[in-house]
Amino acid sequence: MHIKRFTLTSKKNWWMVELDEEEESPPKSAIHPPPPYTTDHSLHRDDPHRHDSAHVRARSRSRQRSRPPTRPPSPEQYNPPRRPNAIFSFPTPSIYSAGPNPTASMQPFTQGSASELFKCVVKKPEYVTLEINGEVQSNAIDVATQFLAELRVYTTVSHHRNLPVFLGCLDGVGMVMEYIEGRTLYQFMKDGELTRSRKCDFHNQLLDAMCHVHSFGLSHGDLSTLNIQVTHNGTTLKLFDFGRSVAATSVFAPPDGEPVDPFAWMTANPSATPRVEQIHPGTRPFSAPEILRGECQDACLADAYSFGMILVCLERSELVDAKPWEQRKDKLPTDLFNGCTMWVDRIKQYLARFDSRRRLMMEDMVMILDD
Repeated sequence: MHIKRFTLTSKKNWWMVELDEEEESPPKSAIHPPPPYTTDHSLHRDDPHRHDSAHVRARSRSRQRSRPPTRPPSPEQYNPPRRPNAIFSFPTPSIYSAGPNPTASMQPFTQGSASELFKCVVKKPEYVTLEINGEVQSNAIDVATQFLAELRVYTTVSHHRNLPVFLGCLDGVGMVMEYIEGRTLYQFMKDGELTRSRKCDFHNQLLDAMCHVHSFGLSHGDLSTLNIQVTHNGTTLKLFDFGRSVAATSVFAPPDGEPVDPFAWMTANPSATPRVEQIHPGTRPFSAPEILRGECQDACLADAYSFGMILVCLERSELVDAKPWEQRKDKLPTDLFNGCTMWVDRIKQYLARFDSRRRLMMEDMVMILDD
């Protein structure tokens, strides 16, 4: 049987494909000859590492099918070295790659005859090492924890209009995300641009984004007016900075305890040992009281508390504050709800104790009111 061998390239990966002439040939547009600077990677029948032709043909055809909108969980197990920079060491594992057609919802800032250019942000780990009293101290474990938590969100949660587009990773550098032109919600409120209808719209967008993240069993962990970006046209919210995200099924350790190894869960048997994650307070005054006390048992309920605090800020069109030593006792300032008229009763349910607190639900969407 006459067999042709084609070498297909996909970024850093080489795909060796054997095709039988009697089989249906692939379209010519899918076949790319090796570039002139590469060597011949043809397979031989006595090569013990060659791919079975039928198997490779099946895999080649399966890769051409349209993928579902949500990515199925990958069976691949990745055990990165215990240094933050090594998370992105070459080769970056495929589990940290972007989803199908990630730029579909992005607008290029310019176009050429054969390419489109997009603005993006590269986020790379930076940690500090200090010598204190003759001992070396470092925040490397915490930095690694935050990057692994953020990567888990972007590679687990499907596309949503209120989340930044994840574009994959750069080997040896970090993660790549879309560049969002605009201001933080804090700055937007400070500039006095919150109308009544915009408050309702922002309420719905933020609730939609949070419910979407929670539906994948993940929390945000640091929801605040500083971690919400308003696009330059002032119509769309983008929720970002998931470095304090935790899984809903994890066992939570208090923030003042011994640091939890962020890599330990990767080698443990998930059916036998639940994942232990350290849950840290977020931005003041948005952190839930149970997190401040080191007693959090439901991270999604803690997000609901943060959401309630953001609604107070939206209602009052200003940043509010609460004393953390009072907040940890589930006490709120007596004047916190001054100026709140739109959702004050529901806000109080979000800011209640965790055992009677209202959860975030899509059913709580509000009507857009006229200005």
